[in-house]
Amino acid sequence: MKFSDISKPSKDLLSDDYTSSVTLKAKGKAGPIGVTIETERSAAGTLSSKIGGKFSYAGLNFDKVQAKADGSTVLETSLVPIQGCKMTFKANKGADIGVEYTTGSITTTGSLDVLNMSKLSTSAICLGVAPGINVGGDLSYNISGDKAGLSSYNVGASYATGKLSTSVTSASKLSQFNVGVLYKVNSDLSLASSTTHSSKKSCDVLAFGGIYTGLGSVGTIKAKLGSNGVTSACLIKEVAPKVNVTASGSVSGTDFSTFKYGFGVTM
Repeated sequence: MKFSDISKPSKDLLSDDYTSSVTLKAKGKAGPIGVTIETERSAAGTLSSKIGGKFSYAGLNFDKVQAKADGSTVLETSLVPIQGCKMTFKANKGADIGVEYTTGSITTTGSLDVLNMSKLSTSAICLGVAPGINVGGDLSYNISGDKAGLSSYNVGASYATGKLSTSVTSASKLSQFNVGVLYKVNSDLSLASSTTHSSKKSCDVLAFGGIYTGLGSVGTIKAKLGSNGVTSACLIKEVAPKVNVTASGSVSGTDFSTFKYGFGVTM
């Protein structure tokens, strides 16, 4: 587990699948290359697409090679020089070289902005401090410019036991703490919450939601209520083998003029 994944269980339930876009995502194989084409419709009704590929050559993994409609490109590669160590390169608007190393119960990561040589980030997480407990931290260092020096540092911990999974992570140099909770009521129903705590506000409930999978013929149902008063819900259904449809909607309070919808197909 990486430090960025320490609050993943509750975060995924409250963020994944909700959308206000209309999209189509198609995956296929062209020989040894995995091809993905993603198309999105804008509010004006125009369509824009991006096409990507994934393949390996001579031990080098091209995890993402993508061309976008605006002419920009994305490149993500990875290489495993020794067991437990993975080196990465990611280029989009910037360019970063990264390394991930796992030994025993410890996973460490690091990345360097090689385009502007402006930022160094690192993190570490220790698994199994006690049964179900993970702890870790991260920091970022600006290595050039007027703001050179330590720019951020945070810590976090997670605990899982039985049906309960919780996490606590800091933000803004330990001035704020974020708490995520996931509770599996039964095999069909799970509930999650996300709250923040600081000296300015002792408790702010960002979102509360759940997922229900007990209606197999209908699909997976998700719903959440945000602190901004927006209620969101979505339905995920496999309508054919390897063809999934997601329908999503949201409304602010009881003002249905603010209703937004999203619809996605993945095949």
